Amino acid sequence: MLKAGIVGLPNVGKSTLFNAVTRTRKAQAANYPFCTIDPNVGVVTVPDDRLEVLQKIAKTSVVIPAAIEFVDIAGLVKGASAGEGLGNKFLTHIREVDAIVQVVRCFEDADIHHVAGSVDPVRDIEIITTELVLADLEAVNKRLEKVAKDAKRGDKAALAEQSVLQKLQPHLNEVKPAITLELTPEEKALSRTFWLMTDKPTIFACNVKEGDLATADSNPYVLKVREYVQSHLACEAVIISAQIESDLVDLAPEEAKEFLNALGVQESGVGGLIRATYHLLGLRTYFTAGEKEVRAWTIHVGDTAPKAAGVIHSDFERGFIKAETVAYKDLVECGSVASARDKGLYRMEGKEYVVADGDVLVFKFNV
Repeated sequence: MLKAGIVGLPNVGKSTLFNAVTRTRKAQAANYPFCTIDPNVGVVTVPDDRLEVLQKIAKTSVVIPAAIEFVDIAGLVKGASAGEGLGNKFLTHIREVDAIVQVVRCFEDADIHHVAGSVDPVRDIEIITTELVLADLEAVNKRLEKVAKDAKRGDKAALAEQSVLQKLQPHLNEVKPAITLELTPEEKALSRTFWLMTDKPTIFACNVKEGDLATADSNPYVLKVREYVQSHLACEAVIISAQIESDLVDLAPEEAKEFLNALGVQESGVGGLIRATYHLLGLRTYFTAGEKEVRAWTIHVGDTAPKAAGVIHSDFERGFIKAETVAYKDLVECGSVASARDKGLYRMEGKEYVVADGDVLVFKFNV
């Protein structure tokens, strides 16, 4: 299962957000730096309204959503790349995740200490980015030294690696994340083998106060974050209220809905953050639907039918014959598989078929 790491400066709401998305109280949330040392890990279900619709069509009581893993990583501080604030340990935790959710504080509160003494989300982003870039630059420099001998004697693999590293080095030296460097698809694939932290897909979570959520789109801090991450980091920013979602953990679904309605919003933003992170990881969903259960299965963008079948069981991929499929939209409009078949919308696809997000599939295989 792919992992998304929640990072940020101390006291920006990381642990509160982790508790919210995982619907637990696993992470200690306190008003002082480094209350989280070892990372907390939780499996998070991906909100998907399509499951409820398919449940009615299939007439089943069992629904199994897709899931991803979130990791709550302790707060980074200025100097982390040089070991400040247990920086080396925390940077190692970031290297182990597949994507990064950077929580940015977008609210004023005199009772919640800010490690820098004031609220400035763009400054906070730059502090984190700088520390990750510096750590990546050190890794690139070490790798360049390592491949130098093999490259000098003409080893093709070493020369290819050296070429990419020599492009990354000046880019990182300008405190630019690796992900913003223009590379060919082949160079990009090679770059990923370096496991650079700033080469990981990243999304920014603008954490606002409970009373500001309904008007968050006009929040000056949020506006600054959106403009900055789009222009400097080519990333997306979403709005969340970690405190609201934390308050919802112990409420029944109907009570939670009433609570949010009273605040003038449909959701705290955490559901949108989970969905955005799922897509950020390059993940998509297909469904199986029958009387036994309706289930969401996770695949990567571009996966073919046999690869998608293998997510259920390796035997399905090894003995793949064909996939019977109907698009979610077509199935909903028709109301049943039988009707979709009558209208020619239920198709037979072979090994080359690239599964689309929302496909409802039945696999035929022989082992």
